[in-house]
Amino acid sequence: MSAIISVQSLTKTYDGGFQALKSVSLDINEGEVFALLGPNGAGKTTLISTICGLVRPTSGTITVGGFDAIRNYREARKLIGLVPQEMPVSHFEKVIDMVSFSRGLFGMRSNPALVEEILKDLSLWDKHRAPIMALSGGMKRRLLVAKALAHEPKVLFLDEPTAGVDVELRRDMWRIVENLKNRGVTIILTTHYIEEAEEMADRVGVINKGEIILVEEKNELMRKLGRKELTLHLQTPISELPAGLEAHDLTIGDDGKSLTYSYDTKSERTGITALLNDLSKAGVRFHDLNTTQSSLEDIFVDLVKEKA
Repeated sequence: MSAIISVQSLTKTYDGGFQALKSVSLDINEGEVFALLGPNGAGKTTLISTICGLVRPTSGTITVGGFDAIRNYREARKLIGLVPQEMPVSHFEKVIDMVSFSRGLFGMRSNPALVEEILKDLSLWDKHRAPIMALSGGMKRRLLVAKALAHEPKVLFLDEPTAGVDVELRRDMWRIVENLKNRGVTIILTTHYIEEAEEMADRVGVINKGEIILVEEKNELMRKLGRKELTLHLQTPISELPAGLEAHDLTIGDDGKSLTYSYDTKSERTGITALLNDLSKAGVRFHDLNTTQSSLEDIFVDLVKEKA
């Protein structure tokens, strides 16, 4: 799979001396959904703004679709659609006029049929003649997506697209992203909602303190770094581990009515069979059990703590 965006040794130091990006190198593949995760102040927005040409890097190179994003800014920027968290708009401007004007800004010929298709896809067509001030918060968020898609970009950046919106709109946005991916649009998503990355992303990148600390396929990341837990619900509460169970990674529940066993998903053997045998020998009986696996959020928190 070829890279549509390539960032090499990118740094950004602001006038006050703060280094927001520290030699970031990253390739984003054509047609993928890439989730960029990181805590507040990690450098997510600075990285996106630099790729989109809104912030000039201190050093390093950026190519978009083969164009140098600094020397060939117009060609590179034409390939990018950007949906920021917020954008100042004219409240009296009509929805269709805003989207049509955005297309014209990139030198694209008028295409009313395409604008209509975009607005219908985003459930905005029935409001296409309405002033922006008449839209709800969720509709305004959709309008920003429509504006970003008006010039038919090959790459779409979504910066916290569902921050502060309700669950229904969040799921609508997931559907929109899936439809765009099916059309071949490359999508880069930043989010605080880890379940969004877990739901939509093909690959995950984690940035912390201006450095990329990990880039991995989502499923492979969860396989390699995820842990599973087996919880045994005991027939009789215990206050301490009986002899013979010390070799197992066991934790007693607060009420003494459960035992939790952690094991590595990468291991060839889980050790569960040996655990059950030792429990039987120790006279520990249970009436139920269940397993859980680390979520992407668990992995993300562990990674950030580890690199802190």
